[in-house]
Amino acid sequence: MFLMDILISMILIILLIICVLVGVA
Repeated sequence: MFLMDILISMILIILLIICVLVGVA
């Protein structure tokens, strides 16, 4: 269960970074 929370958090952070990069580009 703990690993799933970490995995979801990592995915959300990656999506946020992608959105920022797309917004800057």
